[in-house]
Formats: sequence, structure tokens, C-alpha cells
Amino acid sequence: MDILINSQQLLRLISVPPSSKPHEHPNHCLSVWVGFSSDENAKVSVFNFSNDVFSSDEISFDSSSQRLFFRRNFFTRAKEVKRIEVNDEHSYRAVRTALWCNFLVFSLKFGVWLATSSHVMLAEVVHSIVDFANQALLAYGLNSSRRAPDAMHPYGYSKERFVWSLISAVGIFCLGSGATIVHGFQNLWTSQSPIHIEYAALVIGGSFIIEGASLVVAIHAVRKGAAAEGMKLRDYIWRGHDPTSVAVMTEDGAAVTGLAIAAASLVAVNATGNPVYDPIGSIIVGNLLGLVAIFLIQRNRHALIGRAIDDHDMEKVLQFLKNDPVVDSVYDCKSEVIGPGFFRFKAEIDFNGTVLVQNYINRAGCDTWCRQFREAAHANDEAELLKAMSNYGEEVVTALGSEVDRLESEIKRIVPGIRHVDIEAHNPIP
Repeated sequence: MDILINSQQLLRLISVPPSSKPHEHPNHCLSVWVGFSSDENAKVSVFNFSNDVFSSDEISFDSSSQRLFFRRNFFTRAKEVKRIEVNDEHSYRAVRTALWCNFLVFSLKFGVWLATSSHVMLAEVVHSIVDFANQALLAYGLNSSRRAPDAMHPYGYSKERFVWSLISAVGIFCLGSGATIVHGFQNLWTSQSPIHIEYAALVIGGSFIIEGASLVVAIHAVRKGAAAEGMKLRDYIWRGHDPTSVAVMTEDGAAVTGLAIAAASLVAVNATGNPVYDPIGSIIVGNLLGLVAIFLIQRNRHALIGRAIDDHDMEKVLQFLKNDPVVDSVYDCKSEVIGPGFFRFKAEIDFNGTVLVQNYINRAGCDTWCRQFREAAHANDEAELLKAMSNYGEEVVTALGSEVDRLESEIKRIVPGIRHVDIEAHNPIP
């Protein structure tokens, strides 16, 4: 389970001196060790209060101190939880392909623009520059998001993808869409027919093939991501957890569409002799880029402000909690996306005390505690009775930790993408 208690609470829970290091009780029934790895890549040991630790054949009673002890280590390394890992290989491949394709296309378009002075070709040159810069931002975001969690960012840097995808989208809107539309309107009434249209046609055809190949790679990456998350392609484009491949696909799709618009504009100019179709094509390309930018901005904005997990996954978690006998009711359930495919979940639970105590007694053995209370009552010693009650209460608190850990482990098993679970005990009495 995630570490949800501080060191003082932990010391009170296991009743060992605060100065203890690797510590072992004199009767060798309880062995405690707390350690943290200095290797940032190593798995962090977690506290495991699972039910199997409290099996009845591993519990002994020390009559001299009137306490229960466990022969097994109280802290064990939890089994690695199954996780949803976004397949970065396909995203990296899509970004790398788009980078090289956009650089090649930019070189071709720039040469043709110098030769033809076409406004729509200038719009396409700006489009390619913006696309190349955006792919570089996406690649940087991919690398940044893979950094390991640290003290300043305990949940990791996975949201870096959303940040740089958002910056990329803003760049498309301002530089790609804005500059292209302004240039088109400036030349709407003063435009001249472009020269050497045949050069432009050849470059548009070659660019269409190059951008189309990049688009195919991006679509393949998006399909892989949708399959990994069990979502339809359309749903993944709108709500998928990896923004990088979707950004590449939409930008490449806009590039292919923009090339078709540029070709249509030049054909119209050549067929009619009216140069106005050239800046009109530039304006249309600019509006297309604006729509793509708005879509990407909205998509990444929802992720950055704390989007919840899918309703289907939340329903599975709530149904599990509802059906668990130790849970009376659930309050204030919240979830949040903390990275592509990673979530955290929080809930306040009103535990069924009767079931909780019964589960503990079944594990610890009723005879042991009954004998302890009978001896304290028979001795007619209030201090001994109070001590027995305190010991029993402490073990019940420990049992509550066991149940919390069990619930957290089950929640992570039901929805593997949930990385962090925060369960709090709810007091129904104000």
C-alpha cells in the first residue's frame, strides 16, 4: 500500500522505540526493519499489512508482556502491481518520423516559394516550420516525462507530456494559424499571380507523399494506444491518455489537408487567371491550423486541470468497495489523471467495526484474548485489565491498517492504471 502514515504514527502502531534501527524483540517473534534505497531507480519498499501476514498459524502470545507478536517480518516487500504502461515506442517513432518528414518538406516548400512567390506556398512554408518546431517540443516532452519521481514531484513528471503538447498547440495557433491568416488577408486585394506553378505542383505532390507516410506512422501509433487502453479509435483521439501520438496525427492530418488546399488554390489560379484564389487558400489553411490548435489545447487543458478516470473504471472500483463486507459506506471519492495511463484514487470509508474486529479475532484466535481478559478480570487488577484493553485496541488499529492495505491492493488490481490509492477512515458522527 502507499505510505500514508508518518513516522510517529508508524512508531505508535508497532510500539517500538523511536530510536530503533533494525530491531528485534527479545522473544524473536517480531522483527522490524525500516529502510529506504538510495538508488532513485530502485523500487521503494512499501508497508504491507495484507491479510496473509496475519494468518493464525504465525501468531504467538507472550504471557509475560501480554502482547501478541508475529513471527513474520511486519514489513514485507509488496508484490509488484500490474500497471498500464503507455507504449512510448510508437509515440517516439511517430515523432521522429514527423521531425524528418517536416524538415524535408520545409526544404522543398521553401525552395518553391522562393521560385514562385506564391502566398499559399508561403503559408505552407510557415506551416512546415511550425510543424517541425512542434514535433521538437513533443519529443522534449516525451523525454522529460520519463524522469523518475523525486522529493519535489513525488508523483513523477508524466504530466510533462501534457504541458509540452499544450505549448505545441499554442504555437500552432499563434504562429501557424495567426501568421498565415494575417498574411492571406494582407494580400487578398493586392495579390499577383504566382510564377512557375509547375514547380509548386511538383513539390506539393512530393510533400503530399512524405506527409502521408508520416501520417500513416502516426495513425498506427494511435491505433496501438487505443488497443492498449481498450478504447475505440474515435474515443481515444478525444479522451486517450497519451497526447503525443494524437498531436502528431492531427498535425500530419492538417498538413496533408493543407497540401490539398494549396493544390486546389494553384489549380484555380491557373484555370481562371484570377490570383485571388492564392491568398484565399492561405486563409483556409490558417483556419484549418486554428481548428487543430483549439482541439489540442482543449484536450491537454482537461488533462492538466485534473481529469477524472473513466466512468467505467470508477464504477468497477465503487462496486468492489460496495460489495466488501468490511465497508459500510464510501464518501468523497475522487480520482485524477497524473500521467498518460496513470491515476490516483482517494476515498473516505466508513468501516464496519463489527466485521473488522471479527476478521481480526478469526485471524488472531479468540481463545488467546479471552484468556488474557479472564486472567486480568480474575486478578481484580484494574491496571492489568486496562493494559489488556490497550493491547487489544492497538491490535485492532493494526488490523484496520491490514484492511486498508487489502482494499488498496484490490483497487490497484481491478484498475491497474491506478498507481496511488489514499483511503481514509470516515467518522459518520460529526
